[in-house]
Amino acid sequence: MGLFNNILGNASEVDSEKLTEKYSRLLIENEEVELGFKLFRDVFMFTNKRLILIDVQGVTGSKAEYKSLPYKHISRFSLETAGTFDLDAELKIWISSEDTPTVSKKFNKSIDVYAVQQLLAEKTL
Repeated sequence: MGLFNNILGNASEVDSEKLTEKYSRLLIENEEVELGFKLFRDVFMFTNKRLILIDVQGVTGSKAEYKSLPYKHISRFSLETAGTFDLDAELKIWISSEDTPTVSKKFNKSIDVYAVQQLLAEKTL
């Protein structure tokens, strides 16, 4: 099912400890990965301080863009749950006063999207 979810563009959860180990150079003192997801080669992590988006680029994957979105700049977010025939849930995040979402990610049904929503609500409200 993992390959099928990747083809559909659905993110799957990744162990926080593995992400902390792999991306420790991105984290500041006392920053911890609380929740993380992977989509193909791209990764997005919710830490106790910010949302980090890692966009792996190129054929070899040797180039990457790292976006850091402090929670205080998230103005709103929406969550669309999966339905009977719709296999994925979608999270959208707006930064400051932008009209279109800065972040839009899809999750497979195995992800507890309510936990993702709760984490975002705790960090932004």
